Amino acid sequence: MRPLRTLIRDVRVFDGFRTIPRADVLIDGDRISGPGSVGPDVLVDGAGRTLLPGLIDAHTHTFDGSLAHALAYGVTTELDMFCLPSNLARQRKLAERDDVADLRSAGVLATAPGGHPTAVMTAMAATMDEPNDAVGRFDTIEDPEQAEEFVAARLAEGSDYLKIVIDDGSSSGTSPIPTIGRELATALVDAARAVGLRTVAHVATAGDTAIALDAGVDGLAHVWSDKVPGHPDNAELVHRAATQGVFVISTLVYIESLVGADNQRSTNAAYVAKALHRAGVPLLAGTDANPYAPLHGEGLHRELELLTRAGLTPPQALTATTSAPARHFGLPDRGRIAPGLRADLVLVEGDPTQDITATREIAAIWRRGERLSRTSMG
Repeated sequence: MRPLRTLIRDVRVFDGFRTIPRADVLIDGDRISGPGSVGPDVLVDGAGRTLLPGLIDAHTHTFDGSLAHALAYGVTTELDMFCLPSNLARQRKLAERDDVADLRSAGVLATAPGGHPTAVMTAMAATMDEPNDAVGRFDTIEDPEQAEEFVAARLAEGSDYLKIVIDDGSSSGTSPIPTIGRELATALVDAARAVGLRTVAHVATAGDTAIALDAGVDGLAHVWSDKVPGHPDNAELVHRAATQGVFVISTLVYIESLVGADNQRSTNAAYVAKALHRAGVPLLAGTDANPYAPLHGEGLHRELELLTRAGLTPPQALTATTSAPARHFGLPDRGRIAPGLRADLVLVEGDPTQDITATREIAAIWRRGERLSRTSMG
């Protein structure tokens, strides 16, 4: 029996890079297909609508139920940035289904004993459905000589990339907490690179960011938000990020959810994102979604709005949640609309290439060619 073929007719297409005013897109089984001699089984009217690649949230924390919630908002792939092994195994099993978002994960992040996010994990133990005493028992690291062994353990657990925590707690006004310094961060980057893992650094301040850039990380998991607009440290770090070719995951909505839209940190973060974008640093849309706020799926739509307020055009913001994260995280089968790629697609009413809020007006979602039912979309 041949796969189901669905033709979306006369639709505006944002293919991950550019806008095609009018096109027909054929879904053949789980792939996007070129024109064929066999007619479609299903016709979908695309007039007045826009077809997007499935959205990618480049920074989440995945728990039971979150992958389904993400998909209902058009997020077909989540890039998880910390997951304990038993939870990750459960989420990977769930992600094999077509009614939840796909998943990639850092698994256990690299942090110093007692460092971030130990306190957060303790508070979230019940939500994670983990035994309380398991929360404090994930691997930590404090010596550069442990770097190769630590990275090897992450690779054995199936981590797709390595996340390194560089955060002394100063950004949140808490007492100093242990953190990974320059020498250890560099050792971790070198060990990860030797086995083919990308490295992403959790940072919160300009000082954290300088250490991460010194270590040679591939990307930053947040924009820094402690320096006011115009501070010379901002310009220096933006220049370094551009020169070193790192990507930056924005997480503006996470900062907003912590301190409010009118807080100085939110203002600083938006300024830094704008400066990075102007310097040519790739911005990836990520939310830091978790069980509380921002919420999985819907938080990404707010992130896209905040990126446009920070100076990205709507097409640039759409690139930040489609082709850009796919490219920087080595996912060549998604993030674009082209023959042969996965049929992870979102059909929306209106034109988000002109008005980014139109991403919220979802008409249909396909994950590997399977159309999500309206009931499961909520």
